Amino acid sequence: MKSDLNNLLKATSRSFYLTLRVLPAAVRPQIGLAYLLARTTDTIADTELVSVQGRLEALDGLRRRILGESSAALDFGRLKEGCGLPAERVLLERVEEALRLLEQLPEADRRLVREVLRVITSGQELDLKRFAEAKTGSIVALETEAELDDYTYRVAGCVGEFWTRICRAHLFHNARLDEDLLLSNSVRFGKGLQMVNILRDIPQDLRKGRCYLSRQSLAAADLSPDDLLSAANLARFRPLYDQWLGVAEAHLAAGWDYTNALPSGQFRVRLACAWPILIGARTLRKLHIENVLDVTRRVKVSRPEIRALIGRSILLYPWPAAWLGQFGRELSSRT
Repeated sequence: MKSDLNNLLKATSRSFYLTLRVLPAAVRPQIGLAYLLARTTDTIADTELVSVQGRLEALDGLRRRILGESSAALDFGRLKEGCGLPAERVLLERVEEALRLLEQLPEADRRLVREVLRVITSGQELDLKRFAEAKTGSIVALETEAELDDYTYRVAGCVGEFWTRICRAHLFHNARLDEDLLLSNSVRFGKGLQMVNILRDIPQDLRKGRCYLSRQSLAAADLSPDDLLSAANLARFRPLYDQWLGVAEAHLAAGWDYTNALPSGQFRVRLACAWPILIGARTLRKLHIENVLDVTRRVKVSRPEIRALIGRSILLYPWPAAWLGQFGRELSSRT
């Protein structure tokens, strides 16, 4: 990965850049490039100054280029004007450079990158269509838990599969592992991280007219998406919310099992997996005690906390029992 693209990665994701830096060099370019392309498609999907139809067309154009189905030039002029962050604008400006790097990957790696981007963009397109009429005061919600599970797979669970196949091919292809269980847990790993984001960002999503929590589950608890706009309704919402936190915890626990099923000598890959899981667990701990419906208080793990989690994980790695206990301690330390 070229150094300037590494700088772009650093500018667009503080947490993922840490993960990328610790990964072995054999898989860093493929995973970093896949992330950059996914971040670019996400930027297109999120640029609200452009119409939904315009974003769908731009997303389709980039998807076709990524999949090698088109060579048409990409024009993101209007999208660049609507970017909220300079780094996002640069992503769009340098998309051709990223696409050239994709073409330079070995065929097997290129195929894996294309497949994960195909699934991710399908989720982004579905999201745009589903929430096309969503706006403040007119909330659109997912209907069922199945729709939520499908969404978390498309935008995050599939990344676990990609990560596993890339690492398996380049780092430990001869290791004797339960392949089916490894892939299953890798999907749950990704879903868990996405669920944490969804459960943390409820107030912000609602004010965009989006509710990722299913209408059916809310109705069964005598709630509607509009009820979640008021922080005063937390007591009514908390029992159902705790159930969703439990789903996220179970997915992250599967991710922790996944991490520790990897060959013990792959300490760099294990660390790269452990950090987002531990940060996710720390976030869940906060969500258990905070009023998640309060739009004035966005729950997040601070930079000093992240540094402490990372440092502790490195120090504990030589002691298997202490290392294995990290995830459980994060979840049990609720105050």
